[in-house]
Amino acid sequence: MTQSQSRSPNPGHWQGAGPERESLGILTRARDFVDNIANTSPARLALTAFCVVILFFTFFLSLPISSATGEITPLHQAVFTAVSAVCVTGLTVVSTAVHWSFFGQLVILLGIFVGGLGTLTLASLLALMVSKKLGVRGKLIAQEAMNNAGRLGEVGTLLRIVITTSVVIEAILAAALIPRFLTLGEPFWQSVWHGVFYAISSFNNAGFTPHSDGIVPYETDLWILVPLMLGVLLGSLGFPVVMVLQQNGLNWRKWNLHTKLTIQVSFILLMAGTLLWGLMEWDNIRTIGGMDLGEKITHSLFASVMTRSGGFNLVDQNQMESTTMLLTDALMFAGGGSASTAGGIKVTTIAVMFLAIVAEARGDSDVKVYGRTIPQGTMRVAISVIVAGATLVSVSAFLLLYISNAPLDRVLFETISAFGTVGLSTGLSAELPPSGVYVLSALMLAGRVGTVTLAAALALRQRSQLYHYPEERPIIG
Repeated sequence: MTQSQSRSPNPGHWQGAGPERESLGILTRARDFVDNIANTSPARLALTAFCVVILFFTFFLSLPISSATGEITPLHQAVFTAVSAVCVTGLTVVSTAVHWSFFGQLVILLGIFVGGLGTLTLASLLALMVSKKLGVRGKLIAQEAMNNAGRLGEVGTLLRIVITTSVVIEAILAAALIPRFLTLGEPFWQSVWHGVFYAISSFNNAGFTPHSDGIVPYETDLWILVPLMLGVLLGSLGFPVVMVLQQNGLNWRKWNLHTKLTIQVSFILLMAGTLLWGLMEWDNIRTIGGMDLGEKITHSLFASVMTRSGGFNLVDQNQMESTTMLLTDALMFAGGGSASTAGGIKVTTIAVMFLAIVAEARGDSDVKVYGRTIPQGTMRVAISVIVAGATLVSVSAFLLLYISNAPLDRVLFETISAFGTVGLSTGLSAELPPSGVYVLSALMLAGRVGTVTLAAALALRQRSQLYHYPEERPIIG
């Protein structure tokens, strides 16, 4: 047999090789695309990761098997629910317990778990899954998510620690909740499901509930309320803080500056929120006015914890005083810790801006705290995050006012809740037409991805200049 004969094509072989080569080509192009984004624009990689995950969960929630009636869920409702779950918000346009089947609730729960891992963690995992590696800038953005914990070569280990920490904390919370649901008379598997659902929902600050009336029936049950509050608090601190606490315990001197500021400001907001919320609602018969002292304190503490991103509620938000709604707006906008499951502009952003104001008032050239100087670049990022957040809320509130004609206080409350990925609601989300639903969906995505990605992108885009223009001070104030 000649060489040309030995190479004669096998028609059956080449017919199968074509699709194989084409699929390999698609995978190669996808890998190259992700590699390029990871190494040139980590911010775009984070946004891409979240959008891919949201589309994935939207598809499954649109299936007939996901609804309790076996019908296809309208697109705007499926999109909104997927965004709310992946962005760990908790706002709903349909009842989680009534509209969705067990499969649909399971999809929502998986979306909460995946979304709770964080923007930059998801971006890093996407790069690892598709291209099997992280470029240098991809490692830098992942390291930035963990507050520069460890060396670049340890990024994979850090990501595993994040996932393991989430699972362990959620398992402990579930172990605490399941026995209580059993003692309340629920069947075993239903108790397991509710315990796991609330554990994941609380630690990820999502606020979704598998009960049609939420947690209102348990408003005096500390065996349920305390684990929910602890889960939300731990989730709102952020993975970098949790990792420092794991390594150093309560030894204040060994904590880094980020951990000190996060815990200190979180505690201040928690105490101030509890005191002010309780005082404003103390005599409001529509909320806690008719309760005894212990119940009032419990409701005030619970509201303060949940307002900054948890999303669970024990009282009707429409029945609160106007001053309480304004306080809630402020706490929702503040949010929790950086690289956490909470939303908002983050407590460290507030701390940095407050310290800058104090330094300016004292006439100090540097912003100093706990024996450390905060770089000028960090203050610029903090200003950018605050301005970007305020702009997103303002534009979205304007659009919703035009679309819904609802009162300003309800619109502003719902808008800040969506931006801060809190999930507290006056019921406006369920009343909006599809156009308003899409506005809130975009705002939830921007609130979860936008400010964090902006901060990380700006932090990594510092460049040196060989020249400076002459300085000139404009008049401020």
